[in-house]
Amino acid sequence: MNQNLTTVLLVDDHELVRAGFRRLLEDGDKFTVIAEAGSGEQAVQDFNKHHPDVVVMDISMPGIGGVGAIERIIAREPSAKILVLSVHEDSVFTTRAMQAGALGFIPKRSAPEEMLRAVEMVAQGKTCIAPEIAQQLAMQKLTGSENPIDVLSQREFEVFRLLAEGKTVNDIADILSLSPKTVGTHHTSIKQKLNVSNSAELARLAIRSGLLDA
Repeated sequence: MNQNLTTVLLVDDHELVRAGFRRLLEDGDKFTVIAEAGSGEQAVQDFNKHHPDVVVMDISMPGIGGVGAIERIIAREPSAKILVLSVHEDSVFTTRAMQAGALGFIPKRSAPEEMLRAVEMVAQGKTCIAPEIAQQLAMQKLTGSENPIDVLSQREFEVFRLLAEGKTVNDIADILSLSPKTVGTHHTSIKQKLNVSNSAELARLAIRSGLLDA
């Protein structure tokens, strides 16, 4: 293998998507994909095993998801370089991903040359946010219009996402390696912070916030 190639870990729960990104990345002479993962949990394992130069990660995946995986990778390796590619272009995902430690965030619908440029920038340790998403974030700051779920901590956000997907407290405890009691405490805190009283209201808020598709 060419020692000058930038090594990439591809993370997406859709095999066809990973295959497309792999072809795009390996078409040129700059990148090589050294591992692929289909979940956040596997991404953490593969990162620890292969130590890639860059992680290209989807944010919406079963289990701990992209944000949870980013947090765990950064906790182990603070200098890890992570680029998020997502179908979600809502600023709530960008904010959470960047808070967790990602360096870049671009939509999956980006042109191939934009994707390659983003991977290259993140590999160099530079921040790269798609212009349309950066504009959203700037407007949000300017107008002071916060997304309601911005009040949640990172852990509460993970629990909220899984609750909105219909997971039970015990399911979430297993996924996040927490005790059911701790998840229950987060659940109570989430309902209080968001002023919701049941699962239906919670799901509606998740849809309004761009966290779930209607």
